[in-house]
Amino acid sequence: MAFFRAVFDKLKQGLTKTRQSVAVLRNVLLGRTLSAELLDELQTRMIQADFGLPASRALVEKIRQAWKEDKIHSGDDAWAFLKSLLMSYWPPEDRELHTAPSGGGPTVILVAGINGAGKTTSIAKIAKTFRDQGKSVMLAAADTFRAAAVEQLQIWSDRLGVEVIKGKQGGDPAAVAFDACQAAANRGVDVLIIDTAGRLHTQTHLMRQLVKIRDVVRKKFPSPEGSAERGAPHEVLLVLDATIGQNAIEQAKAFMAAIEVTGIFLAKLDGTAKGGVVVAIRQELGIPVKLIGVGETPQDVQPFDPASFVEALLADEA
Repeated sequence: MAFFRAVFDKLKQGLTKTRQSVAVLRNVLLGRTLSAELLDELQTRMIQADFGLPASRALVEKIRQAWKEDKIHSGDDAWAFLKSLLMSYWPPEDRELHTAPSGGGPTVILVAGINGAGKTTSIAKIAKTFRDQGKSVMLAAADTFRAAAVEQLQIWSDRLGVEVIKGKQGGDPAAVAFDACQAAANRGVDVLIIDTAGRLHTQTHLMRQLVKIRDVVRKKFPSPEGSAERGAPHEVLLVLDATIGQNAIEQAKAFMAAIEVTGIFLAKLDGTAKGGVVVAIRQELGIPVKLIGVGETPQDVQPFDPASFVEALLADEA
């Protein structure tokens, strides 16, 4: 990814808890005779590691088929085969952050997610990375319901040296988004990142409000006439909390139904043993994981690279 630098050691460190969980799979297989019962046990353990039922079934079925075809013969063979399956699990897809076309105004990134998912910290990580690349950044505090949310965003904006556009508490979030779009255009800002109120995926009225924010931004910076290029928001990032595992899947489905989610920022990956959810996201959602959070500081953001992720996840050493 052009804007982010993957650091394998940091990724490996951030996946320590998940790798310990996945090590159970290795222990299930290594040194054991391959059997139907062993593969059933493997599937159970994968589900417990939050690979998800569909992905666990699909992967174990491929191992089972290879065993029936006499391509693998032992638990050690099955472990090696599982690693190769995971390495090739992600198809080629666009994991770059979309940007505005030349002359089309600022790149607008709309960030959504439920309360507590880590949206504000994730926004700070994105903002810092763009700032480090020499881009001018503006933040929009479109969470007008919680004063604490605006204060938190203001603290990050002060630390990062970026402007934040705010509205009145209890005001219209879409109006804040509109004002921020206008300000970003007038000041020639490169990147506008819009923070939205955390909302449960079951809160239909708040999901409609999110759609309204999206539509206001789209109207302000539409696709260039006669162009196939994307208008604003150029990126709609859904922040998911990796520590909640499979619950993140259901959240994502609801947000996908409301707005055109273009990518996932998987936060708190360093704090969970449920990193197998990345595999479940691939199997069940079909939305690219674009960024992952592997720590608390603004520097702790990386592009999601499947090969590096699997290598770090399955590394033998703790």
